[in-house]
Amino acid sequence: MKYSGTPDYKHDTPPCTGILITNLGTPDAATAQALRVYLAEFLSDPRVIETPKFIWWLILHGVILRIRPRRSAEAYEQVWGEAGSPLLDVSLKQVAALQQSVEEAFAGPVKVELAMRYGNPSIASGLEKLRKANAQRLLVFPLYPQYSAATTASTFDAVADTLKAWRWLPEFRMINHYHDHDKYIGALASSIEKHWENNPQPEKLLFSFHGLPKDYFLAGDPYHCECLKTARLIAEKLQLNDEQWIATFQSRFGPREWLTPYTDMTLKSLATEGMKSVDVICPGFSADCLETLEEINMQNRDFFMEAGGERFSYIPALNDSAQHINCLKEIIREHTLGWPEFDTGWNKETLTQALDQTEQRAKALFEKNEQ
Repeated sequence: MKYSGTPDYKHDTPPCTGILITNLGTPDAATAQALRVYLAEFLSDPRVIETPKFIWWLILHGVILRIRPRRSAEAYEQVWGEAGSPLLDVSLKQVAALQQSVEEAFAGPVKVELAMRYGNPSIASGLEKLRKANAQRLLVFPLYPQYSAATTASTFDAVADTLKAWRWLPEFRMINHYHDHDKYIGALASSIEKHWENNPQPEKLLFSFHGLPKDYFLAGDPYHCECLKTARLIAEKLQLNDEQWIATFQSRFGPREWLTPYTDMTLKSLATEGMKSVDVICPGFSADCLETLEEINMQNRDFFMEAGGERFSYIPALNDSAQHINCLKEIIREHTLGWPEFDTGWNKETLTQALDQTEQRAKALFEKNEQ
C-alpha cells in the first residue's frame, strides 16, 4: 500500500487543532438518480445493515434500489429549499457559527470542517482540508447525541479508512455521545419552554427518536437506553409527570421488529383514544432534515389529525441556535483538555519563534547533508 504524505510540508507552518463535524448525509439533489447513488452508499454500509453481504447485495440491487429512490426523491422534494438539502444547509450554518465561537473562546488556532458519512462533503474531503491546514490534533465530533454502532461507529470506520492511508497521522480523539450532557439537555428543554411561551402546552409531549432494529439492541447497542435517558432528563428538567410525555421511535425499514413504541402508531392510537393535542420533538437529530421535516411534520402530523387529533405541533431541532452552538463548543472544550490550542497560556509569538528556530535547524541539517 502506498501511503499519502505531505512532501511540500514546511517546518515553520503553524499547527492547529482540527474539528471534524459530521452528520449522516444527504443526496446531491432531490432526484431519483441522486437518491439511487446516495442510498446505494448508505445501505451498503455493514454497520447499517447487518445482513450477510451476498444476500443483502441481491436484495439491495435487485429490489430496493429499483423502487425506493423514486419514492425517496418525492419525499425530498417536499423539503428541498432554495439552498438545497435542509440538512446540508443547517450543517453549514452550524459549522460557520461554531468556527466563530471557538475562535472567540480559545487562544490557539482551531479549524472546523464539515463532513457527511454518506454523500458530500465526504469524510475524506473534510479530513484532507484539515490536513492541509496542518491540523496535528484531530477531534472527530459526530452530531449524534445518542451512540449507535450504525451511526457513531460507522463514522469511526470511515475516518479510519481515510487515516490508515496517511503517512503522518494526527493525534486523535473522538466524541462518542453526549446524550446526557447538561448543556444539551438544557438547550432542548429551553427550546420546548420557548415554544410553549407562544403555544398552548399540549396534553402529551412526544420525544421521537430514529428507530433501530431490535436485534441490534439485544446484541448490546446502547442506543435505546441513551434515547430513553435523554427523554427522561428533559422531562425532569421540564418537571413533567409520567403521563405528560412519551418516547417513541420512527423511520423503521423492512419487515423485522424495530425499537418500540413506533411513533406513527402511537400518534394514531393517542388520537383514536381521544387525545386532541400533541407536541413532537426529535432529540436525536441535531439538525432538521427529511426525517423531521417530512416524516414527522408532514406524514405523522397527518396520521394524528386524520385519526381525530386537533392540534399537532413540531418543535424544531436545535439547528444553529446560539444555545446549541454554545453547547457544542463546551463539549469540544471538555474533549480537548491538554491540547495546546485550548490552553490559556498559548502564545502566538512564542510559537512563531519556536517554528522559526525549527525551520533554521531543518535548513542547516539539510545543507550539512548535501555537502
